[in-house]
Amino acid sequence: MTERKPANLDFESWIDKQIREATERGEFRNLPGAGKPIPRGNDDENWWLKGYLRKEGVSGDALLPPSLLLRRDIERLPEVVRELNSERAVRETVRELNQRVVDWLRLPHGPYVHVAPVDTEAVVTQWQAERKPKPAPVPLTPPPERPTRRWPFFRRHRAT
Repeated sequence: MTERKPANLDFESWIDKQIREATERGEFRNLPGAGKPIPRGNDDENWWLKGYLRKEGVSGDALLPPSLLLRRDIERLPEVVRELNSERAVRETVRELNQRVVDWLRLPHGPYVHVAPVDTEAVVTQWQAERKPKPAPVPLTPPPERPTRRWPFFRRHRAT
């Protein structure tokens, strides 16, 4: 950490002195990106935010208004329910989404985007139609018994 600025120096000369001393000590050698321009976005005002989200591995969904998130979730609903295994799970997923829609409609905030609850029965019917019927299980039958060969020359004949 640097020391405090002396009272008799102005900021510019004090900062210049600190930079010159650090350069003489070699603290600026071998820095990543040395000699390259500072990366900017393509004149996007949120370039730094997009870069930060990419660096942290976070999607930008948290920045979207709730109405757009709901609209996106409604559009993706067929893909989501396609992966579910039971009608009960499909109904629960649609019920949860409809509850979020109703909550937003009661007190909308953010940009208004037309959003309406989803018809549960229509989603369940579509889910049932798209489901691939499971193949019937193959009945397990014991393998056929192989007849034993009897070689005549190995047989012993009893004298009766």
